[in-house]
Amino acid sequence: MVFRRSERARSYRLTLRKDGVAAVTIPARGSEREAREFVSQHEDWLARARARHARRPRPAAEWAVGTPVLWRGEMCEIRVAAEGERPQVCLAADVFPVRTLAGDLRAPLEAQFARRAKIELPARTWELAAEKGADVKQVTVRNQRSRWGSCSAGGTISLNWRLVQAPESVRDYIICHELAHLRQMNHSDRFWAQVEAYFPAWREAEHWLKREGSLLGL
Repeated sequence: MVFRRSERARSYRLTLRKDGVAAVTIPARGSEREAREFVSQHEDWLARARARHARRPRPAAEWAVGTPVLWRGEMCEIRVAAEGERPQVCLAADVFPVRTLAGDLRAPLEAQFARRAKIELPARTWELAAEKGADVKQVTVRNQRSRWGSCSAGGTISLNWRLVQAPESVRDYIICHELAHLRQMNHSDRFWAQVEAYFPAWREAEHWLKREGSLLGL
């Protein structure tokens, strides 16, 4: 369990992080003693949250031929591609060259996923920005560990490369979510109304992220 103090927090808050660690926010005038008392009062909630966390799907620690991997929104087994000059594996219809078929394939495959993301995600963002009339200045693709995307006040949208593994609808929702931030730099009712205007099926996409996002490590 970790405790963190926030000058802006008005009350104690208990959350369960994506890594399964409980986090307690302490308001400016609070104390760790009172925070521990707050946790003891919410032990039932914490137990339920931990149970839900334990049931969330997780990716395999190591990837080998035959391992199911989330790719383009579907669980696909890593398969050996047709013989060529160098080893190759397939995920659905996509082919990826690898140095060897032995050992853990996760790092080399994820590196290729990220390279594809740096081409595909900016292209789709510019396309949606033009469609929605959003004033985007720059699009970057990063290796975020705790968020799917972000938007700066200056008009830069940053996206998580793992979105190439998600369904197209989820990818588009995240992009539209960040485009909406260009009009509303908050999560107010006006912001969600803007998201609704850009992407009416956003609730289904949010549900997928909560249910399956852990397969991507988030």
